[in-house]
Amino acid sequence: MAREGTPPPTPAREPPPPFPTLPTHPLKDLLAGRPLRVVGDVHGDLYAFRHAAATDRFVIQLGDLVDYGPDSAGAFRLMQQLIDERRGLFILGNHDRKLARALQGRKMRRDPPLMETLTQFTAEENSDVFQRALADLSHAPAWIVLGQSIFVHGGFHVRMLGELPPPGLGTVTPLLSRALFGETTGRMQKDGYPERRLNWVDHIPAGYTVYCGHDRRSTDGRPWVRQGRMGGRAIFTDTGAGKGGHLAWIDLPPVV
Repeated sequence: MAREGTPPPTPAREPPPPFPTLPTHPLKDLLAGRPLRVVGDVHGDLYAFRHAAATDRFVIQLGDLVDYGPDSAGAFRLMQQLIDERRGLFILGNHDRKLARALQGRKMRRDPPLMETLTQFTAEENSDVFQRALADLSHAPAWIVLGQSIFVHGGFHVRMLGELPPPGLGTVTPLLSRALFGETTGRMQKDGYPERRLNWVDHIPAGYTVYCGHDRRSTDGRPWVRQGRMGGRAIFTDTGAGKGGHLAWIDLPPVV
């Protein structure tokens, strides 16, 4: 079941700080004044993703299309359809990058979700998805900045406001690591995953909103909002799709 989450009203915005001016993002021409739908981690939940994609809005999916859910290949096929119809794109997530590296022939840890995704992608009935998957993954941006909205999978760094994202399948620089994995403490949790922290939220400038996934922070199936000390905010959209939870999305007005 898909569930739409609506964040609380945006507080009054202060003038943004003077960050370096980036070239006009080509996405602005593609949007052509269309409103947006920001979709959280899908993780192979094709049924819910179909509901999210059934819109006239331009879809920005925040990464982790694959792994865990029942139909990663189907979810990726739907994303390819949105791309072809110029109705959407996806941000590169850590699970998407892991799939890309496996498709490149890199030696990967054989964790069950990735192995199931690879089985689906290499099945004969999914040859259409498989043939172009690596190209689509290589074109997925690590982050997008539109006005005072930042779209990223893992976490924000202030340098993202003045730098274009590097190739997502290239060397993992500190900035790319932040985009894919968020901020970690260097310690491991009992479940075997890195311990994460949210100090980066306090560095979001006033007036800016970061839309991200990766961290499942919600307890009620709706996106979770955290205010930062500098006046910005982060909205976490991972509500457990593909892992027994729901898929969340947020509708936004056209980007000015």
